[in-house]
Formats: sequence, structure tokens, C-alpha cells
Amino acid sequence: MGKELIPPGEGVESVNLRDALEERYLTYALSTITNRALPDVRDGLKPVHRRLLYAMRQLRLDPGSGFKKCARVVGDVIGKFHPHGEQSVYDALVRLAQEFAVRYPLVDGQGNFGNIDGDNAAAMRYTEARLTEVASFLLDGLNENAVDFRPTYDGQEEEPVVLPGAFPNLLANGSSGIAVGMATSIPPHNAAELCEAALHLIKHPKATTEDLMAFVPGPDFPTGGTIVEPRSSILQSYETGRGAIRLRARWKVEDQGRGTYVAAVTELPYGVEKAKLIERIAELLEAKKLHLVADIRDESAEDVRVVIEPKSRTVDAQMMMESLFHLTELETRVSVNMNVLSRGIVPRVMGLKPILREWLDHRREVLRRRSENRLAEIRRRLELLDGFLIAYLNLDEVIRIIREEDEPKQVMIARFGITEVQAEAILNMRLRALRKLEEIEIRKEHASLTEEADQITTLLGSDARQWTTVAWEIKEVQKAVGKDTDLGRRRTDFADAPAHDISDLKTAMIEREPITVVVSEKGWVRALKGHLGDLTTLSFKDGDGLKLAFPAETTDKILAFSTAGRFYTIGADKLPGGRGQGEPIRLMVDMADGEELIAAMVFRPEQKFLLSSTDGRGFVVAASEVEANTKKGKQVLSVDTPAEAKLCVPASGDMVATIGQNRKMLIFPIGQVPEMPRGKGVRLQRFKDGGIADARVFDGKAGLSWTDSSGRVFVRSLDELKEWLGERAQAGRLPPQGFPRSNSFGR
Repeated sequence: MGKELIPPGEGVESVNLRDALEERYLTYALSTITNRALPDVRDGLKPVHRRLLYAMRQLRLDPGSGFKKCARVVGDVIGKFHPHGEQSVYDALVRLAQEFAVRYPLVDGQGNFGNIDGDNAAAMRYTEARLTEVASFLLDGLNENAVDFRPTYDGQEEEPVVLPGAFPNLLANGSSGIAVGMATSIPPHNAAELCEAALHLIKHPKATTEDLMAFVPGPDFPTGGTIVEPRSSILQSYETGRGAIRLRARWKVEDQGRGTYVAAVTELPYGVEKAKLIERIAELLEAKKLHLVADIRDESAEDVRVVIEPKSRTVDAQMMMESLFHLTELETRVSVNMNVLSRGIVPRVMGLKPILREWLDHRREVLRRRSENRLAEIRRRLELLDGFLIAYLNLDEVIRIIREEDEPKQVMIARFGITEVQAEAILNMRLRALRKLEEIEIRKEHASLTEEADQITTLLGSDARQWTTVAWEIKEVQKAVGKDTDLGRRRTDFADAPAHDISDLKTAMIEREPITVVVSEKGWVRALKGHLGDLTTLSFKDGDGLKLAFPAETTDKILAFSTAGRFYTIGADKLPGGRGQGEPIRLMVDMADGEELIAAMVFRPEQKFLLSSTDGRGFVVAASEVEANTKKGKQVLSVDTPAEAKLCVPASGDMVATIGQNRKMLIFPIGQVPEMPRGKGVRLQRFKDGGIADARVFDGKAGLSWTDSSGRVFVRSLDELKEWLGERAQAGRLPPQGFPRSNSFGR
């Protein structure tokens, strides 16, 4: 037969491309969210993990039994339940067996399952596995109708929708995953603490998250470490389901004798690969970014031991480690995003209490279903036992009916009023069961089962009894993972992060060397090595010369004051070297066009400065108020055009001397000048024409000094300067004989 052709226009359906894409992408997204990336809040497992455990149960790989090759397990999983790549399934199996990756391993592995250095596990044909006791808690009740089953992808088998989950696995082992448009990141916790919190929640259903934190103070990571996150922050994460937790490596100081020491890291933060960490620290050492560290070496055997040597015996161990915490993964931030499938259906970000609440509700539902299943089994058995007892009471008649009647089953049903099931059981009874002793045993079993049925019926009819039984089951789990066991002891402790100022930390990461800061008249700056006394050999660009120079160290901060009244802060270690002629300071900070440098000095928080604009207005400001955190600087002295900032001199003393461009000098107490963080200030000296030329703050007892152009120093006491003493904002008078014609006090 020839191929039938579809007439044009028939069998074709027009679909809006946008609608089709949205519908298909939504289907894909939901499949990724529910069937791959997010764990179920009830058993804490993703589908691949649940299928792995179920397949291992079917293979009878229970705790205490023999091991089987992982290739056999993976083959069963991908063949029956999870049609995905074998390597991804094996990776999931390996992770469940790694003690450094999972707080409570669900798989007991034999062979090479990788290590904390980041080495991969051996191929699945070489490794073997079986279930752990913790995994058996998750699986108990599967054969007792505790949970629903659904057909597998090909309809040939059935798989559980969720596991009975007697163990609080979601929070105990944590989870992480990335879905479409959402992700999850749940840190592991201590199971014994979770059980205590669950028991408290059973007794006190209205307990708050803060109440539960009395039992669950924070995560408990398999690799240990120290949590330095404040309790208030952890509480917020538990209430909202979102946050982050700072986790540090555990370390200790080991005395090496003769005043020397090393720092030994014995526990790494969760998820940090040791080999990559050491490689990163070595790179920082080579780049000379860890000036307090001399060397690092790995002395690990089965336990972690990373030894860090300080640069010298005088290095503060705490500061050295703080610099490492700041620059390396010795400190990490563990994300908290408790996004899970509520009731196995709805993705939700849940806090600590709702997660425990849903787990407890699931455990109660499992208890109810297992009890109903057991009750049905008892009733079926009692039905048979009732039939056997009737047979014993009428044994001769039963034998006669079996021997003489063509349809003995129907005759017995009519004769004794028994059910078809009972009649069939009597007919299948063996002759040896007709002994008197067997009748006694049946009566005992009947009484025992009747009593058990009454107890189960009472249990199903009482919420209080159900919660009491759930609590008893939780206590049984708690015995296996108690804090007195090696598996259950808390591994991660808590501590307050040392209150080191960030500037102190940055300073600690800079190699401390003496330098001389040189600033030219045109604002070019450079740093010469060492503290130099003779600067006559310095070279400058044509038309430029020395403006000022002062000693400093590479760990210092340099303050620069400009004509705009702004202060800028530059790290001394960022200054260009002294081989050339430096760089313009305006390239290091965001200095506006037309803005010029007035003064520069080493930042000392305890210092104070007297600031003044060209029109003679000024005030005293503390150095701690002028430090700038950005390249834009900090506006301190406000000036109105055409006036601009003129002076920035140290305010160390009790008297102020000012001199104007009109060569009038005035001396007054510094107490008359206000101390302010910013502003225009007050008038320091009144001028008919011109403005202020220079100012000096001095100690009245020591007298006022100035330096002339020849370098000679003159000192005058206050008694000798009585004529110039006055009040702030006065005009002053011509200076004493010998005062420089430059109208400057000199430096």
C-alpha cells in the first residue's frame, strides 16, 4: 500500500510559541524541584538517595550483613528506580558513606571512598557497601504499610513515596541542591539535640524557636570546627529559614621551646578540601600577602594536622590566625536556606520549629498506619484461630464431614456458621495439629492477640497515647545516637570571634618597614626606604621642589589635607617607591581639578589639628574624625568661594598664635576655639585686607618658637609676648623683631 498523505491544513494544530515554551519549561522546572533538587521534609531525602536506600534494603544489605559491590547497588537503582547516569548515582552513594561529608553516614562503605583532600572514590567495581544502623531507622516500617508506594518509571516495580523516617534526617544530615529558580542549603545538626527538641515540642506544642534553641544551639558539622556566629543571628536563621553561619577551623598553639611556637590546625571548616586550602595559603605566602606567616606544612595522617609557623617568635598567634581567617577558607560562611518539600509536594522555606513539627506529624502518621496494619493482621489471625477452636470443639463432626461429604467446605460453613476463610483453614489443617497441646497453644495465642488488639484500638483512639508512643520511639533513636556515643557527641563548638579592629588586621597583613614620605610642591608623593635625615640629594621634576617630608612605617596611614577642606586617607604601603619621582597624589584619591595639597602627616588617632581657611575661620578637629574610608575623602572644613582651606597644624598645646598676610600677629588661648567634627568654624583673627598666613599651637609654659630662613630657632616666653596676647578674632599687631618676613613660623 502506498503511504497515505494528509491533506494540506488537516491534522495541524496552531500553538502560540510563548504559551508552549512557558508550559514546557514549567513542567521541567517542577520536575527538577520535586524529583531531583529539594529534599522531603519528612525523611530529609532526595529521590536518588531514597531509591538508593530502598534498593539496598531489597538487596538485604542490612547492618551486620555482608557487603555487596557498589556496582550491583548502582545497577539495581538505575535499572529499577532511577533511570539516570550511573556516575551521578554512584557519586550520591559515595557521599552517603563519607564521614567528612555526612554527619550520620547512611551507607557503610568498604574500600576507597575518597578523603578530605578532595581525592575521588575508587571505581564502583572496587568498592562495597551496606546500610548503617541510622539508615535502618529511616527504613523501619516499610513492610508494614507505614507509607504509600507508587509505580516506578516503567511500571514494573513499586517504590516508596517517602520513607518512614524514624531518624530526624533532614536537619541531622542537612542537604544542598540547586533547582530551577530556587536552591536549598541546610547545615547538619546533632541528632541527639534534635531528638531532645522534638520531645520538648511534643510536651509543649506552643514552644518558640528560642525555646528550641535551648536544645539545638546551632549546627554540628561532621568535620568539627568552631562556630563564631552570634546566637541572635543563628536564632534569626532558625526563625526565617534563611541566613549564614560563620565557621572557623579549630586550632591550638603548640610551644616549641625557647620562646617559639607553631599553630596547629586540627579541624577544618565543613566542605573545605585540605589540599586546596594548603595550596591557597602557599600561593599567598609566595605573593608576600601573609607577612606574619613563615611556612605551612601538612602533617596529617588519619587526623587533620596542618602546622603554621610564624615569621618570628614576637608575632601574636591570634593576630596571625586572624589574618589567615580573613584571607583563606580557614573561615567560611555556611549558607542557611532551608528550602524543602513540605508534605512532599510544596516547596517552602521553613524554620526550625516547622521542620520539627512536620517530622513529628509524619512520625505520628507512620505510627497510625503501622498500628492499623498490625490490627488488620491480628484480626485476620484471630479469625483463623476462632475457626480452629470451633474445629476442636466439634472434632468428631468435622472428621465425619471431611470423610463423608462431597463438598465439606460448604457443609462446615452451614453446619458451624463459620466463614469461608475459616473453613479453608480447617480443611488445610495438618493431622498433627489435632493434639490437645496444640489446642492449648492456640488458646494462649488467641488471648495474647486479643489483648494486643485491644491495646492498639485504645492507641488509635487516643491522641495522647499516640504522642507518648512517638516520644518513646524518639527516645529509642536517641539511645543509639546519644551524646555519650562516639557518633553522637557534638563535634562543633561555639566561640566569640576575637574583637580585632579591621584596621589592626589589615596592618597585620602588611610587612612593617621604616619609610620616609616625601611630598613635592606640586603634589607628587613617594616613599623612600628607611628614615632619612639628609634630603638634599633628592631630585624633582623641573619647576618642582620639596614641600615636606616625614618619617613613617609601611603599616601607617597617611592623612592628606587639600584646599577644598577635604581629608584623604592613603595606606603608606600603597605609596609609590622612591626610585622615581613618585606619582601625583590626585591619582591615588579622587581629588577634584583645581584642588591642591596643603599638608600631609601620619595618622595618629589621639592627635588633634587646628584647621583654618584663607579668610581666617577655623576650628579644632580630632584626627579620629577625619579618617576617610573611600577615595572620595571626607569633607571637614567647609569653605565658601573664593575662600579655600589654608592651614592644618598640630593642635598640641594651650595657646594659639596666628599671623596674617598683613603681618599682624595675635596670641590667644586655644580654649576659645571650638572642637568640631566638621563645619566652617569661628573667626581666629580679623583682617582688614588679605587673610591668614600661618598659625601655631604651642604650650604657654614653653613659649612660642619660630624658625627664620637661615634655620635659626627663636623662642619667646609669654611674658615677652604680652603685647600680642588678646582674644580670638582681634586684629593683632606687628610681630616681634626678628620674625621672618615670610610670615611663617617655620616647621
